[in-house]
Order: sequence, then structure tokens, then C-alpha cells
Amino acid sequence: MSIYQKIIHLRAQSKKGLAILLDPDEVPSDDSFDDLISTISKVADFIMVGGSILLGDGLHALIEQIKQKTSLPVILFPGSGNQISAEADAILLLSLISGRNPDLLIGQHVQSALNLKRSGLEIIPTAYLLIDGGKPTSASYISNTLPIPNDKSDIAAATALAGEQLGLKCIYLDGGSGAEQAVRPKMIQAVREITSLPLFVGGGIRSELQMKAAFDAGADIVVVGTAFEQNPELIASFSKMSS
Repeated sequence: MSIYQKIIHLRAQSKKGLAILLDPDEVPSDDSFDDLISTISKVADFIMVGGSILLGDGLHALIEQIKQKTSLPVILFPGSGNQISAEADAILLLSLISGRNPDLLIGQHVQSALNLKRSGLEIIPTAYLLIDGGKPTSASYISNTLPIPNDKSDIAAATALAGEQLGLKCIYLDGGSGAEQAVRPKMIQAVREITSLPLFVGGGIRSELQMKAAFDAGADIVVVGTAFEQNPELIASFSKMSS
């Protein structure tokens, strides 16, 4: 079963998914790494790897380490066309349709197309929408785009629908790493009601209440990154809601 089929299968069974996002620059390199992956393996459905900007060259090594420790699918969440690793299982091929930066709509995709084809990775074309998380984030700065205001559910819904009509296979609403506030349930619900694609929601989710609100509003997969880095114990409680 492909990774995309696994995502569709979750939705078809009315189940919720939890993905843990690991930034190669933030993952510990000491013995605590084993404990980290062990914890993730017990509670998550997917591991995502990537970041807005990578300062080191640890992407490939991190994925190799993860694959040695767990059978969970590893999905690339690339901040640029350079973040490609054949060691992963799949890649969310992000098209930043909430912005008007041509480089992130098609430019980097063209530059990385041949490498991506040679990698053998499962490609999941994804409509990526940056949502205002209450403060500038690395994603908005690096992408040089304005996020959709968190109270403009109609704009987010129309943008997501356009992504579906263009043939993209997933929708990702992202408040950005370290966002002060999560994507509002009203916006998630508006996107859910107008589209039929699997819906990822991430950024700013730091509590069980926020995760439950995202799921109740229609998120299929909640992505947690910064909160897990700061407090790994949270994930055990998060997993109860996604099961």
C-alpha cells in the first residue's frame, strides 16, 4: 500500500492521523535519539522530516537513522527543492498556492524534477497554504509570501478548492513552525466542507484541546513539531485522540 493510500485509508475509516515533524537541525544527536524515536513509534502514524532552512547536512543521515529504528513511514516535508532524500518513503511535493511567489509555485519544482524522478520517492502533490500564526515564521520569511489571515476562512477555502481543481492530492494548512496560534477551527471547517481531499493541519498546536479542535473541525492528520521538541510527553496524550 502506498503512503497516499494509507492516508486515504485512514480517512475512509473515519480515523484521525498524527504526524510528528522532525527538523534535522533540531534533532538530538546523543543517546536520547533512540528514546525520541521509540516514543514517536508508539503514538504516531507518520514521521515527517524537513524544515524551512537546513543549516547542516544531516537530512540523509537522520532519515537513515529513523529507518533503522522504526517501520513508520517517513515523509519528506521539504522547505526547498534541495531537501530530497531517496532514503525516505514519500515526499509532499508542496505547491505554495496561498502565495504569489512563482519560485514556490513551479520554479523549484522544475529545478528538482529530474532528481526527484531518479529518487524513486512516492510523490504526493500537495496544496500548501500558509496561515497567519500570530507572528512572522521561518516559512513566511523564507517563502517571501504573505500568509492568509487567520480570520479569512473564505479565502482559505477558495484557495484550497482551487488546489483540488488543479489536481493536487492533499491540502496542508500550516501556521508555521513556532506559530503563536493554531489554525482556527472555523477555517479548517470551511476548507473541509468545500473540498474532498485529505487535510493536514499543523503549526501552533501545543495542547490536547487544540488538537481535538482541529480534528473536530475536519483535519484528517494533525502535524506536531515544535510542541514535541519542547515537551515530548505531550505526544502520548495527543495520540489518544488520533486513535
